[in-house]
Amino acid sequence: MSSSPDVTGMLTGLLEASHLAELERLPSLVNEYAARAGLREVTIYLADLQQRVLRPLTGQEDALRIDATLAGRAFQEVRPLAKAGADGQVDHWWVPVLDGTGRLGVLRVRPPEDGQAAGDAMRHLASMVALLLVSYRHHSDSYARLVRTRPMNVAAEMQWNLMPPLTFANRRVTVGAVMEPAYEVGGDAFDYAIAGDTLHLAVFDAMGHDTSAGLTATLAMAACRNHRRQGMGLADNSEAIERVLIGEFGRATRFVTAIMADLDMATGLFRWVNRGHHPPVVIRHGRWVTTLRCAPAHPMGLNLNLPVVPCREQLEPGDRVVLYTDGITEARGRTAQEFGLRRFIDFVIRHHAAGLPVPETLRRLTHAVLDYHGGQLQDDATVLIVEWHGPEGRRYERPDDLRSALTG
Repeated sequence: MSSSPDVTGMLTGLLEASHLAELERLPSLVNEYAARAGLREVTIYLADLQQRVLRPLTGQEDALRIDATLAGRAFQEVRPLAKAGADGQVDHWWVPVLDGTGRLGVLRVRPPEDGQAAGDAMRHLASMVALLLVSYRHHSDSYARLVRTRPMNVAAEMQWNLMPPLTFANRRVTVGAVMEPAYEVGGDAFDYAIAGDTLHLAVFDAMGHDTSAGLTATLAMAACRNHRRQGMGLADNSEAIERVLIGEFGRATRFVTAIMADLDMATGLFRWVNRGHHPPVVIRHGRWVTTLRCAPAHPMGLNLNLPVVPCREQLEPGDRVVLYTDGITEARGRTAQEFGLRRFIDFVIRHHAAGLPVPETLRRLTHAVLDYHGGQLQDDATVLIVEWHGPEGRRYERPDDLRSALTG
């Protein structure tokens, strides 16, 4: 008779053993301690930067396509999926690995030989693996190499090291973002952060598509965070960013367009300033409701002395606010026709109606834009979406139901 699963021993043992271990040792440690809970042959797969394939951390197995495998489906739908063997019994499970609600990859896990239920043990193991991966990746070149499928330019290296996670969710908001071309991005950047009941949001688009553009966008975003954390409001912050840019580059030498916004998660009041950027779009009840018009000031860095006008909009529960840069809408296909704002918003609405998680919708959107443009973008393309769930937020039947937190 087999001993009962020791889930607590699995988790505490793995955590303690990880303190003095490097990323390369994680697969063997996971298998050693997973055995305490009866789990066997655990393999860690990580999604590449563009979320097209799942690559094994061991390097000994083949990469798996996200759009053509059961493992990829578990990743897309953010839920465990079972693979049956020839005898009709479960041979192994694919379990999503999530950093909070951000998708890192999947685990391949064989269940206990004695047929004991392993659902909770697998989910807990996946959560612990995610925490360890996040702790390792900031000091591991091996992690960076594994999630890249080709070389990255210097500007993109700067940008990706400054960006927040692509996905965040709590009971009152869901945030999702994408940024392309992932390996050659120059002047785009996005940001979000929470302080109390306020969700701060920003999208930046610097002039150019080179390392200088990356430096400009990086400086603008760092200045925005610095001033915001000192309690500066939206309009004053944007003017302070402009002073930083002019102090560094000179007047009208480098400039940045931006939408900077605050969402009161308790009331749904959305406030923003427009610094020469495309206006936000609101999607309500599954349709494009309005473009949020607000008198734009000049791009930051031009010093034209135009007034910065704070604007506001009252959101309804379920509203999605979409911020984007022109690389998404102005991407031209082989016929030289732009992808366009209408096509972009219709894509988001259609996939929302299909019940896909927000990050999966954005993953498919970027692939659609890249495919439309023959795989090569001439400009950076960034999207930041926030959905407000209402003042009370969503109530989940199960606290670990992370898929519902990501699905509209």
